[in-house]
Amino acid sequence: MKRIGVLSDTHGTVPKQVYSFFEDCDELWHAGDMGRGVLEPLRERWTVRAVYGNMDDYSMHYEVPRTQLFRCEGLKVMMTHIGGWPGHYPKELKELLMKEHPDIFVCGHSHILKVMYDNEMKFLHINPGAAGRVGFHKVSTLVRFTIDGVPKDLEILDFPKV
Repeated sequence: MKRIGVLSDTHGTVPKQVYSFFEDCDELWHAGDMGRGVLEPLRERWTVRAVYGNMDDYSMHYEVPRTQLFRCEGLKVMMTHIGGWPGHYPKELKELLMKEHPDIFVCGHSHILKVMYDNEMKFLHINPGAAGRVGFHKVSTLVRFTIDGVPKDLEILDFPKV
């Protein structure tokens, strides 16, 4: 059993809520647009899996991949920054999703929190919205859940943009 924290679109800011909401998490998954200086403090406290986003400095391309495919507690996870949502995936990504058949798909980019099951593709779709202060979103959002055979106990924290 693992507790997972999911965030995206921090754009150079790690809000204090990250440290309290994710305190008991075993891993953090960052779905891109981190910005400079975000990974280091997170890696001091957690195992971090991350992908770069369209706004990340080119140097991030050497530190983290564009897309991650990994297993966590027996579940196959795919994570990328620009991912769309159920029924609206970019063509190239849809082909990869169909080939890999993940159990969980995580993306960011939209700054819009979306957690839903994709009935066609048969996976849990998670877009944690935006945790940082840059962007059109009115509130910042974080997602955490437990993997214990299946994803469960999913919780969302929303808070004013810092």
